[in-house]
Amino acid sequence: MSVLRPLDKLPSLNTATILLVGTEDALLQQLADSMLKEDCASELKVHLAKSLPLPSSVNRPRIDLIVFVVNLHSKYSLQNTEESLHHVDASFFLGKVCFLATGAGRESHCSIHRHTVVKLAHTYQSPLLYCDLEVEGFRVTMAQRLVRVLQICAGHVPGVSALNLLSLLRSSEGPSLEDL
Repeated sequence: MSVLRPLDKLPSLNTATILLVGTEDALLQQLADSMLKEDCASELKVHLAKSLPLPSSVNRPRIDLIVFVVNLHSKYSLQNTEESLHHVDASFFLGKVCFLATGAGRESHCSIHRHTVVKLAHTYQSPLLYCDLEVEGFRVTMAQRLVRVLQICAGHVPGVSALNLLSLLRSSEGPSLEDL
């Protein structure tokens, strides 16, 4: 079993790499394209994967941030994310993983309750973001946000670390799981 570890590779100078993991190829590609259009001081690399583990034959760069994209309209999407999480080293969960739930805008079509994804993010102590990736304006805004988070996770923002960001995102979240 191949486990993805954050320190397998040395960082590349002025390069930030994000891995988007999800079952929705078209939405992931659109999000990746929106991210690559953003003005960024770092060289941005966006990799897409349907699931983890990644093939061992692939020569991959160091990954600074993993985003698990969960489509609330697909139970398969949630199952795929849960199975992929087993292939991520625990040290990634120190600020270098987040969850992105999409499809919440059309709640009548959801086959996954939001609370399920909230519990998943809480279990892995990782931030949960919501965005309807099918709406271009929302997708562009999320791309901007992810680029900024990626720069922090890659160590390209002086004075702010991935752990600092994690604590800020966790304190800005809504009610605790116990309050739900």
